[in-house]
Amino acid sequence: MACGVAGSGGLAGVKERASGVSRWGTPAVFTPAHASAGAAIRDFFGLRPEPRQPIEFSHRLHLEMGAACTDCHAGVEQGPVAGLPSVSTCLICHSQIATDRPTIQQITALAEKGIDLQWQRVYGWPREAHVRFEHAPHVGAGVDCATCHGDLAQQTVALRAVDMDMAFCVNCHKAKQASNDCLTCHY
Repeated sequence: MACGVAGSGGLAGVKERASGVSRWGTPAVFTPAHASAGAAIRDFFGLRPEPRQPIEFSHRLHLEMGAACTDCHAGVEQGPVAGLPSVSTCLICHSQIATDRPTIQQITALAEKGIDLQWQRVYGWPREAHVRFEHAPHVGAGVDCATCHGDLAQQTVALRAVDMDMAFCVNCHKAKQASNDCLTCHY
């Protein structure tokens, strides 16, 4: 029988599954890669909740004004994570620019209270995928941000514009003649 029901031990097996622990003391999960059948199905079909950002940050406006991706996502050139900007990053410019706007006043108030913005990730892989991605080598190889993140010059609040599944990455690596060895991306 499917889903671990065979040999479940009748009522005792039902109690074990309800407690979330198998008779061996391991998590009673649908697969070893997902916490539930629903999580496995959502991951399989690429269904992700749309992130809700703490402010309506307009990428289009900032790019039109001459900002570069690296101005706010400072880690993109040095390390594995691009990083999400803190209120102090915003205030590098906005302590002087557009200080009369309500959103900037909100950011300034957060900074004064020592509270940071709670950005929601737009891109990323489920932990179960064991993907190791580093921005720096991609930036160093001349891969444009829009390749993976879509044309942010046409977006206000960042949305998932590109479905970065394994085929997307493998095809890009083939086109750029980069390694497609499993351990290049997976650990």
